[in-house]
Amino acid sequence: LGSGSRMLENQEEEVTTVRVQDPRVQNEGSWNSYVDYKIFLHTNSKAFTAKTSCVRRRYREFVWLKRQLQRNAGLVPVPELPGKSTFFVGSTDEFIEKRRQGLQQFLEKVVQNVVLLSDSRLHLFLQSQLSVPEIEACVQGQGPQTVTEAILHYAMSNCGWAQ
Repeated sequence: LGSGSRMLENQEEEVTTVRVQDPRVQNEGSWNSYVDYKIFLHTNSKAFTAKTSCVRRRYREFVWLKRQLQRNAGLVPVPELPGKSTFFVGSTDEFIEKRRQGLQQFLEKVVQNVVLLSDSRLHLFLQSQLSVPEIEACVQGQGPQTVTEAILHYAMSNCGWAQ
């Protein structure tokens, strides 16, 4: 019985769950207000450095990520983001919820794509709270840490769990 159960363990399916939740309006009432979203990631995939992480990102950062993924993926299609609607009919809450769902679908598709998963920008986006310029610097080896160090540093300080 011993060796049989061990074989099953090795074939354990890799699962990556990514959730976009808890949209929050920042700088509410000011001209530079924006919404950011909590991205919660839980995985047993060897592709990820940290098995669980939680970061906050805004739409503009998703747009940057999609552009970078597209640039590096070659012919692999990158999933679409929800549109940036300036003329939205309905409540703001409704718009934010639609966008949240769209962002979640975007990330769910991205993390299932092996080619996109090999992009270290994606990992820093999902598993560190580095800003876009810091992610760029890190990926190009100009940051104070390597990609893995940045992710592990964030995971250890685990600000991701502070609700």
